[in-house]
Amino acid sequence: MAHAPAYPHDAIAEIAPDVFVVRGSLRLNPVIRISRNMTVVRDGDELSLINPIRLNEAGVAALRGLGRVRRIVTLGALHGLDDAWTRETFGVQTWARPGSRRYPPPADCTPLDADHPLPFPQARLFCFGSTEPESAILLERGGGLLLTCDSIQHYGDYHQMSPAARLVLPFIGFPKRTLVGPIWLKAMTPPGGSLRRDFERLLDWKFDSLMAAHGSFLATGAHRAVRAAVDAAFA
Repeated sequence: MAHAPAYPHDAIAEIAPDVFVVRGSLRLNPVIRISRNMTVVRDGDELSLINPIRLNEAGVAALRGLGRVRRIVTLGALHGLDDAWTRETFGVQTWARPGSRRYPPPADCTPLDADHPLPFPQARLFCFGSTEPESAILLERGGGLLLTCDSIQHYGDYHQMSPAARLVLPFIGFPKRTLVGPIWLKAMTPPGGSLRRDFERLLDWKFDSLMAAHGSFLATGAHRAVRAAVDAAFA
């Protein structure tokens, strides 16, 4: 089976103790390339890749230098393009919730469940009631670091975006701020329903930082920013 190529990405950067990020990209068509990020959580010498993306040779070598890649954790149904490549390259298992139509998890997948522990400590799983699976992880370290996929995104800049993408994003619902993903919200809201209560439950959690699968890292003030994003999305 052919895999997608390694699209342009940054070097691995540490955003918190034993938490690393690769800011990468995804080409949607010949002129639109958007951002796409992977978070790496290290526990001892074990690495968990959250929202995995394919890395180039230098990136793979740098990742192996951090520890042993033990698993991938897929938080959103619309992400999974590089899961198969990651499993083959590192010989690891997938942790995911079942139900994605675009990227069904493999048969040996370990199901993500909010009532069961995650594979690394000081972490909690949040599950949205969306039409396809979408989750978030709270790392209960420091002021709290929230890891999301498409549900909540933060754009402090348009790094790794193509010029055309930078032009159109503000006009299709992706300005430079924290936001509820508008395309995700439209696609994943149950017919006749609302996901606002889910976001309100999420806001009961304590967190100060945010790293999503798209956009940039928000180092502080994330809870206030998410509160404003939810109010704007459901106004």
